[in-house]
Amino acid sequence: MTFQKQNYMKKIVILIAFFAFFLGETNAQGDLRIGFQASPGISWIQVVDENTINSNGNNLGLKLGLLGEYYFQENYALFAGIGFSFNQGGKLKFENEGRYWPTAELPILVPSRPEKLDTFPAGTTLHFKTQFVEIPFGLKLKTKEFGYLQYYVEIPTFTIGFRSQAKGIIEGDGISEDIENDEFIIKKELNPIAMSWGVGIGAEYNVSTTTAIVAGLSFQRVFTDVLKDNNSNGAKANMNNITLRIAVFF
Repeated sequence: MTFQKQNYMKKIVILIAFFAFFLGETNAQGDLRIGFQASPGISWIQVVDENTINSNGNNLGLKLGLLGEYYFQENYALFAGIGFSFNQGGKLKFENEGRYWPTAELPILVPSRPEKLDTFPAGTTLHFKTQFVEIPFGLKLKTKEFGYLQYYVEIPTFTIGFRSQAKGIIEGDGISEDIENDEFIIKKELNPIAMSWGVGIGAEYNVSTTTAIVAGLSFQRVFTDVLKDNNSNGAKANMNNITLRIAVFF
């Protein structure tokens, strides 16, 4: 294991330990719920300052993780969590030629493949596939109970994402067959931290006095620049995500 991977794993362990300590402390005071989510979603990338680069596809992804809610009033809670967000990103189509992934690397090099990528032709599409360790937190407001149902809104929601993996695929006319379907490592092309805001709505079905099943929709928008200024264009991009929240709380 490389030094960078060891350092990254240490950070994840520290974050998980901190979250576990937070849950333990608040649980000792009562009014705490702990849950687990397995939430599918769809994400896409949007360039905000360049009209020659356009969104050209989305990714189907998944969020897995722990959630904790601390109720300081009967229907008002502060929430936080930690988890993994898989296959986030989307496709960008570049109308002009340029060097858009100059630091991309292949996992395994063979003689027919270039060690570094050269200029791409106009019309090239780059497919981003990333993974994050995420820490969401925010405020949750719930209605009174109607039968076994309660409705909620999460506003605002903030998320700090730490990029753990980043791969990419090159598509388009004029791309060499040697690299067209290969997955490149593109960590150096993306910023390591993504800050986002969002909102969520949904409903909870109270199975018992201590267990609830949650279903809802969440929107998340990364407001920090996703791309590094490595390429010949220097464009700035945001990432958006719509998630079908599926969770169980205890």
